[in-house]
Amino acid sequence: MQLTALVVDDEPLAREGLRELLAADPDVALVREARDGREAIAAILTARPDLVFLDVQMPEVDGFGVVQAIGAERMPAVVFVTAHDRYAIQAFEISALDYLLKPVTRDRFAQTLQRVKTRLGTRTEGDPASRQILELLETIAQPRRYMKRLAVRSDGKTSFVEVAEVDWIEAAENYVKLHAGRSSHLLQVTMGAIERSLDPELFLRVHRGAIVNISRIRSLEPLLHGEYAITLASGARLRSGRTYGDKLAALGANPF
Repeated sequence: MQLTALVVDDEPLAREGLRELLAADPDVALVREARDGREAIAAILTARPDLVFLDVQMPEVDGFGVVQAIGAERMPAVVFVTAHDRYAIQAFEISALDYLLKPVTRDRFAQTLQRVKTRLGTRTEGDPASRQILELLETIAQPRRYMKRLAVRSDGKTSFVEVAEVDWIEAAENYVKLHAGRSSHLLQVTMGAIERSLDPELFLRVHRGAIVNISRIRSLEPLLHGEYAITLASGARLRSGRTYGDKLAALGANPF
């Protein structure tokens, strides 16, 4: 498989880094560059690359604007590149798309490129992953549409956990751990990013390392310094951080 690629980024060093990584792969025959969204649109329409590494944050026309201008059904395979988790990395996961977080490491790049090759090798006509791109655009365009389910990758496959089934979420270094009944699942996303993707009417941050499903709380016991002992329906017991005491006090005043 000989691939042609387009690297789109307004930062010269970022383009150079991706170009060097692509040049080291024998399956990549040609690499073009675009400095902004407008150049990217022109290059995609004229050169029709197999693969586009598309920076999300660019002035005037950003990465999502490029996809909208081309049309999801006509887009080549896309790897989104971002420097900020505020662009809802979980949206990339839920849409089963590939993404790279800056600064891009060699190992992470190799994993992504292998996924792309596999996808391109098994792609059938009429199914260019446009549905996933459209779902992603829909998610980004409506930031107040909170996640209904979360994608979990394990053993080379993606499975989905309904958000309503999650009892609580625990920070685990560079991951979060979803606790749902007797099951637990690791998700590579920050606590801040997943908190922003959940409906605050349903989920509450009670500690810098814990988010709870409000409907799963069975009792609150006030402790010293504004902390609370929280018992969930599953039997799990958590201790809140003192800076979250006001939120839990308000919750107790308005029973769940």
